[in-house]
Amino acid sequence: MELRQLRYFVKVAECGSMGRAAADLGVVTSALSQQISRLESELSTRLLTRTSTGVTPTDAGLAFLRQAQLALRHADGAAQAAKQSRLTGQVSIGLPATTATVLARPFMNAMRERYPDVRVRLVATLSGYLTSMLNARQLDLAIVFGAESARRWSVLPLVDERLFLIACPDLPGLPPEGPVRMRDIGNLPYLLPGSSHGLRALVDAGFDRVRVEPDLVAEIDGLDVLMDLVRDGLGATIQPGAATVRLQGEPLAVRLISDRNLRRRNLLVSLSDDELSPAALAARVLLARTAHELVRSGGWRGATLHKA
Repeated sequence: MELRQLRYFVKVAECGSMGRAAADLGVVTSALSQQISRLESELSTRLLTRTSTGVTPTDAGLAFLRQAQLALRHADGAAQAAKQSRLTGQVSIGLPATTATVLARPFMNAMRERYPDVRVRLVATLSGYLTSMLNARQLDLAIVFGAESARRWSVLPLVDERLFLIACPDLPGLPPEGPVRMRDIGNLPYLLPGSSHGLRALVDAGFDRVRVEPDLVAEIDGLDVLMDLVRDGLGATIQPGAATVRLQGEPLAVRLISDRNLRRRNLLVSLSDDELSPAALAARVLLARTAHELVRSGGWRGATLHKA
């Protein structure tokens, strides 16, 4: 006996007509009639009397109807209780420092609102470190910029970011307002992340493409320290739009780099689904949804959703 058969029988008894019940349920009359017949066969008794004007419950049908209604009420209550129950557990999530600048706060707010009983461990560090931590099963999911060393990962291209030149307005050689190209900004002194940073590889490739050797003043892996030195006028830097979130109101020059090939792709990666807890699976969906909402609302500067 299936809940579907109980629902069909109750609807037919309430409507007094196979046709009207089928229309309400969104099924064809023949399928409805077949399910009622199977139910009667299983119970070895006639539940409905069929006439030219419709159907009416037999005495057995009336007795069965009351119990069927009660069973459906309990089943619906159980389903509602399951939906309202709170997800528990813990999840470890890694974000690159620049991506965390724009994504961490709205994501954590969304987690607290949606899954208040899930404990989140958030790691903000270099993308390469996150890759190692994920392969070592120290993280459940992360956003990284490359998946070449993936070991049984689930990989979802999430967001493509444009890069920006950031500098003090009075830095010598700074181009005027408006989009700039890599070939036009190679003469500036630069403060860039170290060679282990995925962003550095992207910037170096951009300069190599236009055959320009940048003036590298210093390599700095910490975003906060790097931006402090940019504010002090020691050099310019190249960063994704996420890094400009905290620059609102600051007297720094920001120029979009228009080179078509200069994009940073954010990949949402995780352990394989069979290794993830329900809490981690839910967090992965919510992290992607939060990123999408940020991009659509304009809260993630220079970012576009990956077309796939």
